[in-house]
Amino acid sequence: MAMSFTDAVAAVCSPGTPFEITETEINGITTKTFAGTPPNIKTLFELASLRGDGEFLVYEDERWSMNDLLAHAGRVGHMLVNDLGVKKGDRVCLAMRNYPEWISAFVAITSVGGVAVPLNAWWERDELVFGIEDSGAVVVFIDTQRIDRLGDAKIEAQMVAVRPEGDLPEGVHSLAEILTDGATMPDVEIGPDDNITILYTSGTTGQPKGAVSTHRAVLSALMAFGGRAAVHGLMEPPTEAPADDAPTPAFVLAVPLFHVTGLVPVLLGSFLGGARVVIMYRWDPDRALELIERERVTNFVGVPTMSFDMIEAESFASRDTSSLLSVGGGGAPMPPELVKRIDESFPKGRPGLGYGMTETNAYGPQNAGDDFVNHPTSTGRALPIIEMRTTDTDGTVLPQGELGELWFKGPNLISGYWNRPDATAETIVDGWLRTGDIGRIDEEGFVYVVDRAKDMVLRGGENVYCAEVEAAIYTHPSVHEAAVYGLPDERLGEEVAATIMVKAGETLSAEEVSAHLAGSVASFKIPRIIEIVDSPMPRNAAGKILKRQIRDEKIAATS
Repeated sequence: MAMSFTDAVAAVCSPGTPFEITETEINGITTKTFAGTPPNIKTLFELASLRGDGEFLVYEDERWSMNDLLAHAGRVGHMLVNDLGVKKGDRVCLAMRNYPEWISAFVAITSVGGVAVPLNAWWERDELVFGIEDSGAVVVFIDTQRIDRLGDAKIEAQMVAVRPEGDLPEGVHSLAEILTDGATMPDVEIGPDDNITILYTSGTTGQPKGAVSTHRAVLSALMAFGGRAAVHGLMEPPTEAPADDAPTPAFVLAVPLFHVTGLVPVLLGSFLGGARVVIMYRWDPDRALELIERERVTNFVGVPTMSFDMIEAESFASRDTSSLLSVGGGGAPMPPELVKRIDESFPKGRPGLGYGMTETNAYGPQNAGDDFVNHPTSTGRALPIIEMRTTDTDGTVLPQGELGELWFKGPNLISGYWNRPDATAETIVDGWLRTGDIGRIDEEGFVYVVDRAKDMVLRGGENVYCAEVEAAIYTHPSVHEAAVYGLPDERLGEEVAATIMVKAGETLSAEEVSAHLAGSVASFKIPRIIEIVDSPMPRNAAGKILKRQIRDEKIAATS
C-alpha cells in the first residue's frame, strides 16, 4: 500500500532502522546524523567485498568483479604507502578519464587515509597545474592525454601513468609496472572526521576552490541517498511481483567521476546498494542506449541534457529500454516538458531530479515519479537529515513559502574550502551552507529553485563562473570590457554568451576571441555566442555592468 511522504519518512527513519536519525556534535555544532553511519569508507568497501566474484564494473570489453577491483585497489594502496611514501592526510590527484583504475585508485587512496583530489579532465594545462599545486598533491595518477596536456610543466608530485600509450616522460611511473603481485591494502586507522576528498569547484574570483569533505560527510550523503530511495519505494511500491528474469540494479556511468554526481551517488552509491556500474568511454546517446539494452541497465543518472539526447537519438525507437526504472540526475534544472517526455517515452523509466552541490556531496532535495510529474518545477523534498531554510540578503530567516536564499544544514556538508578560510566563512555560517541559490520551500516541503544569486552559467551540468571567463577575455589586447552570461538553450539548459566592447580604433571578431581563449580555459567555458560592440554596456549607479539587462535584451531579440 502506498504511503504519504511523511508516513514513509517516519517508517524509514524510525528508531532501530538502518536510517534512524540521531544527533551528533560536529565541529562544536549539534547536527542531525544517521545513527548507522559507517565510521569510515573502509567499512563500506569491506561490506562491498561480500559480493565476491559478482560482476561490478563493465568497461568496453572488460568486466571486473568486486574481488578484481578490491584486489587491484589493495595492490595500489600497498604501492602508495610502501613505494611512494604516502601518509595519512596526504593529497593524491586523479587526472584521467573514467577508467576502472580511476576507481581502484580512489579506493586505495581513501582506504590508506589519503585525500583523493579528482581533477577536471577537461581542464587545460594551467588549470591542471593549479589543481596539483594548490592541493599540495604528493602523487598524481594520470593518463596519456593529461600527460600530453601538461607538456613540460614542472610538477613536483610523483606521477603514475594509467594505461600509458607510447614512451613515458622521464620520472613518470607506469602503474602496471610498479604494482606488486599479491600485495594487500595497508591497515591505517581512519576517523569519521578525517578528510577524504577535495573536489574543485569553479571560483567567482577566477580560481577554483577545493571543497574539502570528511569521511562522515561522504558517507552521510550515501546514507541519505539510500534512505530517500527507501522512502520513494514506500510511496510508489511495485504494482506486481518482480519477474524471475528482472534485471539486477545497474547504473550507466555517463558523467565524469571528477564530478560529485558521478563519484558519490553513482559510483559510491553502487558500492552501498549492490549495483553494477557500466562505464562509458565518453558521452554518446546512441552508445548509451546500446549499453542500456545490452547490460539491462536500471538507472540512468546524468544532467537533463543527456536524457534529452537519448530521446532525440535516431536509435531510440529501435532500442529496448524496458529495463530502465529511473531516468534523471541533476546538475541543472529539468524543463517540465522534458519531465513529461521522459515519463511518456520510457516503458518503465520514471523521471527523477536531485538538487545537490559539490558542497553537499550531491545530496539534497529529490523529486521522482508521480511527485515529479505532479510538481515538475520543483526539485523535490529531502529527508529530515537535511535542515533547510530561506533567508533575506542579511541572513534573516524568512517565513515558509517566501522567496530567499536557500541554506542547508546537515552532516553531508563540506567542512570548508582548502586553504581558503575567507571563502569558508562566507559560505558556511554556524553550520549552515549558503547555497547562493534563490528559491522557496512550500508547506509540503517541496523546494523550488528560481534563480541563482551567484554569477554563474550552468551549461549542461558544468558550472561556468563568468568572472573566470571574463578574466581570460580581458587578456586580449583589443578588449576594453567584457560581460559573460548565460542564454537559455533547449539542450544544455544554458549556453555561455559574451558581449565584448573593443578598445577605440580596434577590431575583433568572435572567431578571434574563441581562438584566444582556446588552451587557456576549458572548452566548455568558451562562449558560443559572442557579440562584439564598440559602445559602452549598460551599468548601474555603482558602475556594475547590468548583465541581466543585456541577457534579457538578447532573449527578447530572438523570441
